[in-house]
Order: sequence, then structure tokens, then C-alpha cells
Amino acid sequence: MITIFDDAQRAHAPAEYIAAGKAQPSPEIPARIDMLLEGVRRVGLMLERPPAITREVLELVHEPRYLTFLENVWTRWSRLPEAGAYPMSNCFALGRNNLPPTGYPDSVVGQCGYHLGDGSCPILAETWASSCASAATAAHGATRMLEGEKLVYALCRPPGHHASADMAAGFCYFNNTAIAAEKLNRAGKRTAILDIDVHHGNGTEAIFYDRADVLTVSIHAHPKRFYPYFWGFAEERGRGEGEGFNLNLPLERGIGIGEYLAALETALKRIAAFAPDVLVLATGLDIAEDDPFQGFAIRTPEFSDIGRMIASAGWPTLVVQEGGYPSPNLGLNLASLLKGLGA
Repeated sequence: MITIFDDAQRAHAPAEYIAAGKAQPSPEIPARIDMLLEGVRRVGLMLERPPAITREVLELVHEPRYLTFLENVWTRWSRLPEAGAYPMSNCFALGRNNLPPTGYPDSVVGQCGYHLGDGSCPILAETWASSCASAATAAHGATRMLEGEKLVYALCRPPGHHASADMAAGFCYFNNTAIAAEKLNRAGKRTAILDIDVHHGNGTEAIFYDRADVLTVSIHAHPKRFYPYFWGFAEERGRGEGEGFNLNLPLERGIGIGEYLAALETALKRIAAFAPDVLVLATGLDIAEDDPFQGFAIRTPEFSDIGRMIASAGWPTLVVQEGGYPSPNLGLNLASLLKGLGA
């Protein structure tokens, strides 16, 4: 088994983000990388650095003007007189997916209101480069799967599953999972995504919601009282050609391994019916009992149970790192999951 990782992901180091109406210390910090690498070392996996990602690969799932915005927003923002520490708008294009605006602003403030979905995606001078390195990690993981690997771990940071085609949100700028899945799909591999992050992968859902060629399945804390709040409900099944190709399994906060494995069984049955050639596992270790977000209560040995249950289906699996934040057992939880998957 190979671990894909680029050290350039460390450069993005936000000190804070906005939650509950105020600035709070960000848990999405470079220290996550060292904790995850400790898990990799415990399993004894070989590290491989990915090649730089091209704009063409980013455009597999992201709109060109969003990429242009993200690449240049810090420089443009820094020129504003009396601007805040991070790019953020006071005006948002609310409801634009249902009633799109007829115009697109030239103003950097207006573009921030168009492309930044919430206060938890602070942009720094280094954000573009780190996000590109993270996306490259996932894309190269897909390449290695196409070359015949059966199990690959892509250590992606910043994470990606809240980013949609043209919007950053929830610590996410590029949707690493979607990029990998689309790369596999375009290479002729029937691809399913299983998202086990404690937060619903609303960006991934949005990217594939109208399509039947990629199946999206998510197990997560119920959004009625948990981020991202507006998406992740069981009623979201896909739209048009994609109807029936999105499955959400929201669970109550605080659940343990019994309820989790029951939901996982349901997820795996739906994936088996889709009959994928490859599985992209959007891996959120924030389901752990000691994760700062306190969504679920999965213990370290139980991550192996989750991994074994997924591995028993026999699909080649690309493991893409999503959430999982600084905690005493973060590396141990990763090692436990990877061992269960067969590393």
C-alpha cells in the first residue's frame, strides 16, 4: 500500500475561523499532518510525492472562474484599504443555485460573497499552493489506482468534501474526493464514493447530484443540529438522471459502533447494487469519540471494524483524507482503519 503526500500542504496555516458568530482557533492546522503521518508510520506505508496538478485536472470538477478567483483573491484582497485579515464578504449570492444571478461581480468583495460559502474557509497567501498540493495528492492517488494498485491512501490537507464546483466552505477549497472520482470515471472505471466523515459531504453531493455515472453515499451526523445544516438529509436522492444515485444516511449525534456498522451495512448494499470497479473512500476520522467536533463516539479499535467491513466487499479502494482533527488518538485511529482495510 502506498501513501501519497506532498509537504507543501503545510503552508496553509489559518489561526482562526468563524463559528457561532465569532473567531475561534482553527482545528484545521498543519499539526494534523504530523498526527496522520504517525498513523502512516505505524502501518509502515511507503510515502510517494505527487506531481504538480494541472489546471485541466482541477477543471474536471471546478469552474474556471472559481479557480481564477481562488488563485488571485489574496493578492486582490490585500490591496483593499482597511480590509480584514481574511477575504470575506458582507454580501452573499443567496439562493443562487435556485435562481442564479444574471451577473457576476468584478469586485473582489462581491466575488467573495459568490464563492465563499461560510466563515470556515479562511484564505491566506499560501492557501492556493497548499490546496493545489492537496488536490494533486488525490489526483495522483487515482492515477496509482489506474496503474493497478488495490489500496492507496491519499493524505490530503486541506480537506475537500464541502467544496462544490464554484464554492469553498468548511475548511475545503478543492474537492479532492470528487477530483479523484471524476478522474477514475473518465478513465472508464465505474466509481462509487463512500463518505464516512462525521459531516455530510455537501460539495461532493452537489457535484454529482444530477448524474448517474458516479454513486455518492454518505454516513454522517444529522444536519438538523450539525454542520452543514442545509444538506445531508435522507430525502436528497439525486435529481434528473441522478435520481436514486445519491444516498444519505444521517445518524443521531453520539452514536457508537453498533449503530454505525448498521448504517455502513446499508451503505455497502447500495454500493454493491451499483457494482463499482473502484471505491473512493472519503475518510473523515472525526467520527472518533475524542475528536473536537464530538459528533460520534467511535473508539480506536473500532476503526478496524469499519475498515474490515468495507474491505470485505473486495473493491479496489482509494482512501482520501477528509476530516479528523487534533486529538490524542488521531494517528492511532488512522492506523486502525488502514489495518482493517488490509494495509
